[in-house]
Amino acid sequence: MKPRATVATERDRAADRPTDPIGDSDSGDSTGRDGRASSGGRTSKRPAKTPPAAGGTTWRLRLRRDRTLVLMTLPAIALLLIFNYIPLLGNIVAFQDYDVYDLGITGSPFVGFDNFARIFEDYRFWQVLINTLVIFLTQLILFFPIPIAIALLLNTIMSARVRAWVQAVVYLPHFFSWVLVVTVFQQMFGGAGLVAQWLREHGHEGFDLMTSASFFKFLVTAQAVWKDAGWGVIVFLAALAAVNTDLYEAAAVDGAGRWRRMWHVTLPALRPVIALLLVLRVGSALNLDFEQILLQRDQVGPGASEILDTYIWWTGIKTGDFGYAAAAGIFKGLFSVAMVLGANKVAHMLGEQGVYSKK
Repeated sequence: MKPRATVATERDRAADRPTDPIGDSDSGDSTGRDGRASSGGRTSKRPAKTPPAAGGTTWRLRLRRDRTLVLMTLPAIALLLIFNYIPLLGNIVAFQDYDVYDLGITGSPFVGFDNFARIFEDYRFWQVLINTLVIFLTQLILFFPIPIAIALLLNTIMSARVRAWVQAVVYLPHFFSWVLVVTVFQQMFGGAGLVAQWLREHGHEGFDLMTSASFFKFLVTAQAVWKDAGWGVIVFLAALAAVNTDLYEAAAVDGAGRWRRMWHVTLPALRPVIALLLVLRVGSALNLDFEQILLQRDQVGPGASEILDTYIWWTGIKTGDFGYAAAAGIFKGLFSVAMVLGANKVAHMLGEQGVYSKK
């Protein structure tokens, strides 16, 4: 029988000795500090834990954890499927001699790529495509920089009340319909508008910008600026709010003035947002406002105002040639995808992320 002091000393040593995880295995073997295996350890009855997934938890655990969020997104997913993805199946009429009244989709004969061949052989289609791109480039050059300039101007206003008031005034036309916007411009710049009447009252010859075919692309650009510039301002102001104010203070300490701080601090902070919106804008080159153009088409004539959407409407849908209209719509979609990929590639070459990051 060992003395009590010896037993106490051995217990203290056992308590101070670090626990070896191998010693708790099912075999009961453990390895000592000298590297020799020793037996007699207590066998653990607990089952071995399964390693977690790569994300830390399994997909079942994540689904159980986020089931409330999943249920909240189900209505949005259902609407997306019903109104965006399921209608894509109707593009099959682009490869048919589609008869909407008698045969339908199931009974209409397939004609292969004949509808696409009709598009490429139609000289009028290429004229409309060029006219659409000209209007888009005009809006890209004259309209796209304006929200950036307004956001930079508002960012320099010190009074929060004045800044909020100006932003509200600029943003308000976004809620106007195109019918109201065109009516306002007609009352201002039409033949009987306020500007023409004022010129006549002062002995000058009046003008009618609303019927000028050569001025039409600038007219629709001015309407888009007045209506939607405030919407773009919100995006750029949000990006400016994330800029670290210490950078402005450091630039001011180094002697940088207001313009240099804007050039070296503000604009570099806006570059990722500008690149992203520019790529998206280029991708929607053929998606001009259909209602805006359709409302003014008869005033200036189809030669200056016809875009791809109105051309598809008049030559395809309104005449009942749905196969031709569907083929033109598919061409428009493929062209937009190619434009997005090309613009995103240019953004990667300039060092920006664009729509998606480069692998």
